[in-house]
Amino acid sequence: MTVTVTSSKPDQNSGMTLAARLRKQRIIVAPGVYDALTASIAANAGFEALYLSGAGIAYTRLGRPDIGLVSMTEVADVLAHVCERVETPVIVDADTGYGNALNVQRTVRVFERAGASAIQLEDQTFPKRCGHLSGKSIIPASEMAGKIRAAVDARASPDTLIIARTDAIAVDGFQAAMDRAHLFREAGADILFIEAPRTQDQLARVASAFAGQAPLLANMVEGGDTPVTPAHELERLGFRIVIFPGGIVRALARGAADFYAALLRDGTTDAMRNSMYDFAGLNDLLGTSGILARGKSYEDDKG
Repeated sequence: MTVTVTSSKPDQNSGMTLAARLRKQRIIVAPGVYDALTASIAANAGFEALYLSGAGIAYTRLGRPDIGLVSMTEVADVLAHVCERVETPVIVDADTGYGNALNVQRTVRVFERAGASAIQLEDQTFPKRCGHLSGKSIIPASEMAGKIRAAVDARASPDTLIIARTDAIAVDGFQAAMDRAHLFREAGADILFIEAPRTQDQLARVASAFAGQAPLLANMVEGGDTPVTPAHELERLGFRIVIFPGGIVRALARGAADFYAALLRDGTTDAMRNSMYDFAGLNDLLGTSGILARGKSYEDDKG
């Protein structure tokens, strides 16, 4: 594998750029985040990259499924807050680029300025839908290749990685997806993402076909079309990044359902106290005392 670019966004945990980290053999596990709070918790846990999920934003900001309802400006707004809060490299889901090649170029410029270390684009038609929902459709491969070239041309620095995703397995079959991925690599994609392989054999065939050509990203969706596979096994196959984009929302949604049910039933939160931060604990997590102390230091500034 050859990765010649470097990311301008350092990892706060290791001091290593995303592209430099990709040159190492160990797989990158990038958990899904959907706002600055989840990003800060994931970064503090020690992850080396984060994945800002378009689906996660749809679930949490709109309370709706991942069916193309989220706009470019909404994602850019969340991305800017995340990148202000953490130094860990952020991979951002840019869906279809929100239009044609010219829209892709604007999206890349906006997301790059907001702090993205990598920008993911997919070959679905607009409006898109979750890669693990049925009924998807895809644009012509040549059109997607042009959008990738447009993205590469639009980035201000080669430090910003472009991820090309194809959803062709569900539409035209496995071989069509492989053919598209080869074309997208030729168009300039830095990382390849073949969405929703159906079996372990398909995962292995993806990894084998692109060994030494480009870093590969795998997507793990609990209950989705791809068998959920541990990171160490994906690493053995040859994948370099694995994302768990919506897991945090599913976990928090289940926790929220339990919380509200208990509160309605009991009229108090006592039954949930062991599953939640108290007021002081949350403020410790947020670093409230340090922020207030920093503000206080400016009050005494004589300069």
